[in-house]
Amino acid sequence: MKKSKVWLLAAMSVFALGFSSCDEDEMPEPPDTSFYATKLGGEMKVADPLNSGQTVEQGFLNLRTVVINTVTTIATNEGGKYDALQPYFTVLLTEVGAGQTTGLNMLVMDFSEFLAEATGSKNFMYSGLSMSAAHDPARNGRMTGKINNADYDLFIQAVVEGAAQAGITSADVVGPVGELLESVRAPIVQR
Repeated sequence: MKKSKVWLLAAMSVFALGFSSCDEDEMPEPPDTSFYATKLGGEMKVADPLNSGQTVEQGFLNLRTVVINTVTTIATNEGGKYDALQPYFTVLLTEVGAGQTTGLNMLVMDFSEFLAEATGSKNFMYSGLSMSAAHDPARNGRMTGKINNADYDLFIQAVVEGAAQAGITSADVVGPVGELLESVRAPIVQR
């Protein structure tokens, strides 16, 4: 009886030692089921068309492309349906007109990172101002006016158009991004 207890204790000790020394890398990670991974392309690395010789995550590239298309659509829509949005971008448009793109690059990165984090990216985190502060001219000198509901609706339409220009037209992608934009309407719309 004493021998079997010693054997059982030894077996349990070996099992416990073996189990506790398993490398965490050996444990498979559960699959990423986030919207970022399943609908936007996730973490798969692809060539970055804006940075020769570098790669970028497919999910982030898709979001960044939508953001660039959206900003371009608004900025170049002189006399078009997005005219009402241009006054909000006066500072940015003035800078770009003078050949300065730092503010544009910052806006594109901030908005892309915001969308990436909100859709489930593990590697991109939004670190900009709160939505309320970012859209309040008293707290963000880059804003030239407070946004109303009609202009925010128009902005969402511009994002949908930017997505379509990027070849993203599927309702199972555009719909959730629209829902995400709706979820931050309250802090953005301030008049």
